Amino acid sequence: MDAQPEPRWLNDEEQQAWRALIDFVRLFFSEIDRELQRDSGLNHAYYQILVALSEAPSQTMRMSELAALTLTSRSRLSHAVARMEEAGWVRRTSCPSDRRGSFAVITDQGLAILDTASRGHVEAVRRNLFDVLDPTQVRQLGEISEALRDALRAGVTRCRAAGDAGSADRASVYLNAVDGNNC
Repeated sequence: MDAQPEPRWLNDEEQQAWRALIDFVRLFFSEIDRELQRDSGLNHAYYQILVALSEAPSQTMRMSELAALTLTSRSRLSHAVARMEEAGWVRRTSCPSDRRGSFAVITDQGLAILDTASRGHVEAVRRNLFDVLDPTQVRQLGEISEALRDALRAGVTRCRAAGDAGSADRASVYLNAVDGNNC
């Protein structure tokens, strides 16, 4: 059996930064989700779906693209959209060119709940993130976040180069949806 290389362990400063990031992300999204639930009855996943649909051309997206954009499996998205249909926030329509495909469309009621939710959501983001930072830290946060995002996006290229077509294809679908590119 081949010996595996020793992991590149985190030093104390890296460990502290990593744990602070994990704690922040968990606390931040827990607070955002709690406030969304309280103010509008939406969870963060539903909020993301409604935002994506509201920003899409004709406020409509193919379900597979919506799943990729929201980093959700197709089955999980289908379940979420079914519940949102019951609430009257979204409706599904058939894809005329592909009988297996379908579209999600935000309804007027969905736009109204999104408007209500967005008011509290933006205030919670401001209060829990931007009000805590000074302008230099906001700029640094943007630069750090972009560097991390870009490194993850570069992983698509590494997957392709390594011949991991499945991972590259899944990542590519997500990144194309995020960037607005259609392959």
